[in-house]
Amino acid sequence: MIHSLRLGLVVGLLASAGASAQILPSYGEDRAGTSGFQFLEVAVDPRGAALGGTAVATADDASALFWNPALITRGGDTQVGLARLQYVADVSMNYAAVSRKVGAFTIGAHVQSLDSGEMIVTDEYSGPGGTGQTFSYLGVVGGVTVAQALTDLFSYGVTAKFVRESAAEVAMDAALVDLGVHYRVGDTGANIGIAIRNFGLNGVASGSLPRETVEGETVMEDEFEDLVPPTTFLLGMSYDLLRGAGDHALTVSGQLTNPNDDSELFNVGAEYTFADLLALRTGYAFGADERTIPTVGFGVNLPGLGDDRALRVDYGFSHFDRLGTTHRIGLTANL
Repeated sequence: MIHSLRLGLVVGLLASAGASAQILPSYGEDRAGTSGFQFLEVAVDPRGAALGGTAVATADDASALFWNPALITRGGDTQVGLARLQYVADVSMNYAAVSRKVGAFTIGAHVQSLDSGEMIVTDEYSGPGGTGQTFSYLGVVGGVTVAQALTDLFSYGVTAKFVRESAAEVAMDAALVDLGVHYRVGDTGANIGIAIRNFGLNGVASGSLPRETVEGETVMEDEFEDLVPPTTFLLGMSYDLLRGAGDHALTVSGQLTNPNDDSELFNVGAEYTFADLLALRTGYAFGADERTIPTVGFGVNLPGLGDDRALRVDYGFSHFDRLGTTHRIGLTANL
């Protein structure tokens, strides 16, 4: 009861501060829209998205390779995850990850891609009808992770990844790293996660684009500015409000999300689990543009696979005020 009151006080203070002011020093709001590789900031896994993005301390499956590489030490010997996001404007994103314990370490790999589909080419002369040409945007990232549990309470992880985004005949490449730590606060039911995502050097562009001048000439543009990656600092905590209460379990979570190209967010989430079969989730991000209603989702553990393995199906729903709804589905195997 004392732990619950303490957690409620902390969450309340953070929520009040997160709704009104910055908690951590940040200049991201002054640099909004200045970073590249924006697809790296979009959560693809349905569980983390349904929890309002509060997964840096709770992602104990293959989605940990997205949120916090230290957390892959918490799962089974082998973890596999697949997810798909049907985003706004017919944009889709796919995610695949696998991790396996090898001696004292856990090794993982993941790949994530975003495909815009075909879009109409427009310029200052064609108007909204376009030039009759089309192009597409494709963002792809692949990473390799090494993590280790130093004790049964503390673990760390590092991910090295290569990212590329391309549109028409121009591509942008960058090498990035994710760093994460996780700490379980004894048997109190509390967990703390800290991660720095997408840290690295600026992306370098290559390729060329034709451009028609006012005089009707066509010139090739081949000089482009480098773009900074969307580096994000995550600090989160989760707490098991219900443990050992028969078939019922309830975990609440809070997280500070501090990006280098936007204002700080404070995220909260809750997950109720019944009989280790059904999980109901919800969350909210304070300070997020276009998102004024909570995210929701659920997960179902499929029976009949034996005691040493588990298969879970997840769904996440979120809504943007003007852009519409998004749907995420995922499949997780813990072997």
